[in-house]
Amino acid sequence: MPPTRTRLRSAVAVSTAVTVAVAAALTTTVSAQAAAGCRVAYTVTSQWPGGFGANVDLTNLGDPLTNWRLTWSFTAGQVVGQLWNGTVAQSGGRVTVTNTGWNGNLGTGAGAQFGFGGSWNNASNPAPTDFALNGVPCTGSPTTTTPAPTTPPPTGPPPTTGPPPTSGPPPTNWPPTATPTPPPTSPPPPSAAQTNTVGRVRAVGSSVQYTWPGTYFEGRFRGTGVGIVLNDSQNDYAVQIDGTTVATLVTPGQTTYWVRNLTDAIHTVRLVKRTESPWAAGEFGGLVAAPGGVVLAKPAARSRQIEFIGDSWTAGYGNMSTTRDCSANGGVTRNSNADVTFGALTAQSLDADFQLIAWSGLGMVRNYNGGGTDNFRTYYETDLQALWNSTVWQKPATWQPQLVVVGLGINDFSTALHAGERWSTPDQLAADFRTAYLGFLDKLRARYGPDTFIVLTYPDLSGTPLASSVQQVVRTRTDAGDTRVRSLYYDDTALGLDKLGCDWHPSRRDDQLIAGALTRFIGTLPLSW
Repeated sequence: MPPTRTRLRSAVAVSTAVTVAVAAALTTTVSAQAAAGCRVAYTVTSQWPGGFGANVDLTNLGDPLTNWRLTWSFTAGQVVGQLWNGTVAQSGGRVTVTNTGWNGNLGTGAGAQFGFGGSWNNASNPAPTDFALNGVPCTGSPTTTTPAPTTPPPTGPPPTTGPPPTSGPPPTNWPPTATPTPPPTSPPPPSAAQTNTVGRVRAVGSSVQYTWPGTYFEGRFRGTGVGIVLNDSQNDYAVQIDGTTVATLVTPGQTTYWVRNLTDAIHTVRLVKRTESPWAAGEFGGLVAAPGGVVLAKPAARSRQIEFIGDSWTAGYGNMSTTRDCSANGGVTRNSNADVTFGALTAQSLDADFQLIAWSGLGMVRNYNGGGTDNFRTYYETDLQALWNSTVWQKPATWQPQLVVVGLGINDFSTALHAGERWSTPDQLAADFRTAYLGFLDKLRARYGPDTFIVLTYPDLSGTPLASSVQQVVRTRTDAGDTRVRSLYYDDTALGLDKLGCDWHPSRRDDQLIAGALTRFIGTLPLSW
């Protein structure tokens, strides 16, 4: 069986783990000196085996612009993966980044910043030198032919930090009942309080912010249409009306998205965040009824609650792809959908509310390929993950899951140990893993009490101590009197997993098979829900 691979997506987390051989690259800043009209500072902010992060600071020294396009060439096979505050396209070594909907205006002397995570060949990572803005090479010299504006143009909302998803073309087959059209002339002021969510959200005025994958909002309205108020240039969403997905929104930006031409009746609406964004928050502002309609009281929360904790398997990394190499079909993010993961499907089949507390590439004590110093436990309790202003999520009394499903350990054991890591042998790593896992279960018990069932899952990772370590953790808890901790093995062969998702991850079909196995297992537990 090919190895299970879970790509590390955190440029922040790995910045301190780079070896001395590449340390100089971490602070490399190149000011492009190639032509008139603009200036570019290109900074490699972090670098690790196979990947790196970079920031680009663009200054317009020419005429004011309402839209911009920055191009450059990589000369050593580098590939842009996730990019934020812009839209990226790459052909060979040629990279083109265009503005988003809110940062296209660049007055004379104004700047725009964006960043990205990418891959490199582990041998050289030279900075580009041929930057051009709207086709004009960047020399750092101004060539203004019209007077500069006396007041700065609007710049839109401030950029958020950290890599959101890869760019890709939006869907071309929008359903006929879901078309983005202008909002009504006088909509009532929307509020996220009109909808129900159990997700980890932070209130910002009448809106809420969030980062965790699979966060969803559910509401009700009477009428022929509904508008969904969003401010998110980083994530993808599914829009569902009466249980049917009517649209996929690809990095919608600041907008009110309208679903129209419905029958005049009472409808349910559900908005789901499909993608991961540990460094960038989405923002939901509520619902607006079409003229003649009204937003109704939010639906009641479900009595059943499940919390899913894990890594890329739980987050839905590349699960919509039908090929393991996703470089030619839109990239990982365009192929990810947290709402059809095994966790979401299991919860939906049991009519349960759920959270997906998942982050690709992070492990219990060791991240994928040994990258970084932070691990999943660093961020488990946060509201907005790695955002600069993230803090501990204040768990409301209404969130008391009867079941917690944990899937951690793939990243700890799926790659070989490297020189310089704090473990010399897999046995040492396994011992540290077990100790940390037991401590993590102590935290869950303190958080949710003795009655919550906790299921520790693990996949086929033969030749590693993952299975024996998880089983030993369960035995230790049971021997100590905690009889509501169980383990569940996902057997690749018995389940028939194809792992055709991006980078050998579970496919959508695999998620359905795993959900079936998990649901059957849950049926054997004496849950009183």
